[in-house]
Amino acid sequence: ALEYASEALKADREFVMPIVRQDGWALKHASQELWADREFVMPVVRRSGIELQRASQELRADREVVLAAIQQNVHALEYASE
Repeated sequence: ALEYASEALKADREFVMPIVRQDGWALKHASQELWADREFVMPVVRRSGIELQRASQELRADREVVLAAIQQNVHALEYASE
């Protein structure tokens, strides 16, 4: 479980992605560094738009990221930044 992984592993996209594909709840244990990584965030918000709330401020202002999130869940718009 990601919850018990080291901080370094929680920041490793290649380690985290397969885990969160199997267990969406593991997303809450991904590092802030990953939530600022566009390549990590895009597939996550495409599957669960509401996860936009965990993305970095910069990515919550990224038009493409926000559109991907709201296409999956219109309520994700409330987490978008200007």
